[in-house]
Amino acid sequence: MLTTATLGDEGRTIELGWKDGARNRFHAMWLRDNALDDKTRSAGNGQRLITILDIPAETRIGAALIKSEMLELTFVPEGKTVSFPAGWLRAHAYDRAEVQRPGWTGSEIKRWTKATMQNSLPRVSYAEASRDSNVLRRWLAAVRSYGFAVMDGLPTESGALCKVADLFGYIRETNYGRWFEVRAEVNPNNLAYTNLGLQAHTDNPYRDPVPTLQILACIENTVEGGESSVVDGFAVAAALKAENPEGFRLLSSYPARFEYAGSSGVRLRSKRPMIELGPDGELICVRFNNRSLAPAVDVPFAEMEKYYAAYRRFAELIEDPAFEVTFKLEAGESFIVDNTRVMHARKAFSGIGKRWLQGCYADKDGLLSTLAAIEHDFREAAE
Repeated sequence: MLTTATLGDEGRTIELGWKDGARNRFHAMWLRDNALDDKTRSAGNGQRLITILDIPAETRIGAALIKSEMLELTFVPEGKTVSFPAGWLRAHAYDRAEVQRPGWTGSEIKRWTKATMQNSLPRVSYAEASRDSNVLRRWLAAVRSYGFAVMDGLPTESGALCKVADLFGYIRETNYGRWFEVRAEVNPNNLAYTNLGLQAHTDNPYRDPVPTLQILACIENTVEGGESSVVDGFAVAAALKAENPEGFRLLSSYPARFEYAGSSGVRLRSKRPMIELGPDGELICVRFNNRSLAPAVDVPFAEMEKYYAAYRRFAELIEDPAFEVTFKLEAGESFIVDNTRVMHARKAFSGIGKRWLQGCYADKDGLLSTLAAIEHDFREAAE
């Protein structure tokens, strides 16, 4: 509950007091730019209808009045009165005392290890997710929180993995096609198409932007071995930072380079750090793929030895069984990974029997948008 509203700096700021004792300051310009009235924002889609240049540079708050759960502000020199819900102001407060340390993640991100995840894989059936929005919501929320989830009950037919992507968004087509086959081939152009084991990795770090989701679906699997595994890159990055802050700094401060040239007419390159932080220190992406790592040329000579030591330690932690969750996909099962966070791997398998998987890429914006829309509908229904 909002209890006080005190103007400061001749109306250029306002300090709000809450029943629980918390206090938050806001700038008049910020409040005017984020006004919620229908002249400032579209009632239909929430898009802003004005530019920053439409707001007078000398904007101040002339008057403030608390009305129940609303804060009414009058801006001068416009003479414009706007009301803000108290809950909205509390949710969007930016005057916070705590300082986030590099490598932080939001409250919705749940890091995991083998000990916490091996016996509790997030899993739903395709049929239930297709007909029940609550089941779909739980599955999408698991991808948001844990960076991966399993889905079973898919048709054992070519292209069935597209049905998973259709639940929340769109497939991102690449030079590999709308989807690609993952089975042993003669003279393959990618190690994924052999029966060799694959180190835990993120896919396509040589793309810019990288595909943010990958789906792998099993059509047939009668081989010995070939288990899939996943590793939470955010948990590994946190472990590296805890034991070697300098190594974490090096891998997050200097870009790595990735390249792929395995197909005729394709030359893909990117330049991004293995551990990527946002401007405010938020951990936003992990890229790790030994097969496509190009020579590092952006690290100073004086730092290169330490950089490689950090890279080696990062790889050792990724290979540590304590971080690995393993499962074997059966026909009709699929899993999805957040390709900016969760690394996936494959154990070697025998040449006897068949192992036929298909993979495709999609993007998190569609998944998160679908999840947000479902959650919004659930909240409205609850109210």
